[in-house]
Amino acid sequence: MRYPAAETAEKHQRILQEAARLFREQGFDGVSVGQIMQATGLTHGPFYNHFASKEALMAASTLHGSEHSRAALDAATGSPEAMRQYVRDYMSAAHRDAPGNGCLLAALAGDARKQPAVRPAFGIHLQSIIGKLAAHFPWRKKRNPRQDAIVMLSAMVGAVALARAVDDGALSDEILAAVQAAYAPTPPAPAPPA
Repeated sequence: MRYPAAETAEKHQRILQEAARLFREQGFDGVSVGQIMQATGLTHGPFYNHFASKEALMAASTLHGSEHSRAALDAATGSPEAMRQYVRDYMSAAHRDAPGNGCLLAALAGDARKQPAVRPAFGIHLQSIIGKLAAHFPWRKKRNPRQDAIVMLSAMVGAVALARAVDDGALSDEILAAVQAAYAPTPPAPAPPA
């Protein structure tokens, strides 16, 4: 039975969306094709009408997740304060506690190194984020914005990964707060009127 093209495209997007979310939550090896299809409300059978293999889905969902991850950064490029707020949001407990809805770099960096099919898409995403941070973050000194962006992004991704890995809530919060303070400290509250 053939489905209308719009319905097929919608199912394809649903598979990508759920795969990207589940991979960020559980890693590439932690999720089966069957679990992904169940999360979409579809049966396992039609999977191969959309993707040649799980590896092909992993690569495609990485690109899809990249679009999701870049949306917040793209929205923040309009002003220096929006860029600082992007960093504060990235370094938040909300981001730490919701890997399925968060940045694919923090969720999948360790897994991507073991997945040759994913590494090209992961690299494209990484280059894009570095470029946007280098061009739009309000650097104090503009000596080498690309290098500064790599250092900042590495600190942010590493901090979120470490904050997720520890079982000590206070230490987890401290890790996030330290990196946030280094790059985007919370602005002081305005003084009350005299």
